[in-house]
Amino acid sequence: MIQEGNDDLAAYMPNDGEQSNEAASTNPAPEEQASALSNPAETPVTPVTPGFVQRDQTDLLWVAEKVNRVREEMRKYVIGQSEMIELLLAGIFSNGHILLEGVPGVAKTLSSKALSRVLHVDFSRIQFTPDLMPSDVIGTSVFSMKDSEFSFKKGPIFSNIVLIDEINRAPAKTQAALFEVMEERQITYDGTQYKMSFPFLVIATQNPVEQEGTYNLPEAQLDRFLFKIKLDYPTLDEETMILTRYKEQIQAPDLANITAVFTADELHKVQKVVEKVIIEDRLIQYIAQIVNKTRNHSKLYLGGSPRASLSILKAAKAFAAIRGRDFVTPDDIQFVTIHVLNHRLILTPEAEMEGTQMEEVIREIVQTIEVPR
Repeated sequence: MIQEGNDDLAAYMPNDGEQSNEAASTNPAPEEQASALSNPAETPVTPVTPGFVQRDQTDLLWVAEKVNRVREEMRKYVIGQSEMIELLLAGIFSNGHILLEGVPGVAKTLSSKALSRVLHVDFSRIQFTPDLMPSDVIGTSVFSMKDSEFSFKKGPIFSNIVLIDEINRAPAKTQAALFEVMEERQITYDGTQYKMSFPFLVIATQNPVEQEGTYNLPEAQLDRFLFKIKLDYPTLDEETMILTRYKEQIQAPDLANITAVFTADELHKVQKVVEKVIIEDRLIQYIAQIVNKTRNHSKLYLGGSPRASLSILKAAKAFAAIRGRDFVTPDDIQFVTIHVLNHRLILTPEAEMEGTQMEEVIREIVQTIEVPR
């Protein structure tokens, strides 16, 4: 079974003399560290404190300050959805693309726009439709009458944050145009490679309910998304807050007042900080066991790929940095596992007929694996 509390978070920190004793004194009590997987919706999102910081203290405190400022700016326009904000930040910090899934009206597009404003980078939006062509996404050759030659005109994919609305409405040919750019951060057109500028992040949305005129994303493309974030309806209190905030406003929220928190150079610095987050060999083995179990489960037709293992590793390190630590714990791994795997696995036909939910299977897999101590 999944442990309900870590006996000692210091067990996951490398021995570092004086810092180890200091860290043990600042770690919270075991009963306060509920497993993130047991109730993901209640994962702590309170501002991080410097008590967890072990080394590179200046960098981690700087990241913590920036993260708290992003939360404050996002909450001016997005009420609730605190878990989604955490996952969006983790995706950016680990250089991964994100798929948002939810019914219309739960702030998928608004959240993406607000995030782009918080980051001082370029933003573009592409509305996918059944008649959209690959050239409408990546660009095309344009003939110049003045020079009597063709030149490549870049499409809207050439940006830093690219919002793709209703990605499952475009046919397979157009969706395939995203394969190279999502994986390699480049476009090859007419034998010439065009590199994307840093950062490059695709945030795609899709509606899980309406299926008419949609095309399922191929597994190869789904595997390129770091997370699939499923957005639920707001709670009663959250919806009351939404109505109260906009009771005297009939137009869409004006995002021009959002203050940018990160520049491109600062995002690059954060990613370097995340790379230095420490994960012990026993936790790497823990990740490998989880993903390997998905390939040998009676309810799963398709298990996780090695890219899924790497995604869990990168996402867990990003969450550790967001929470003010320079080391990964099992809670970090358990929390990100559902969001990393829920779109990469395929249920067997029998499991689908029984109404089995993918999240249930993932929790069951994690519960069968002993948590490292």
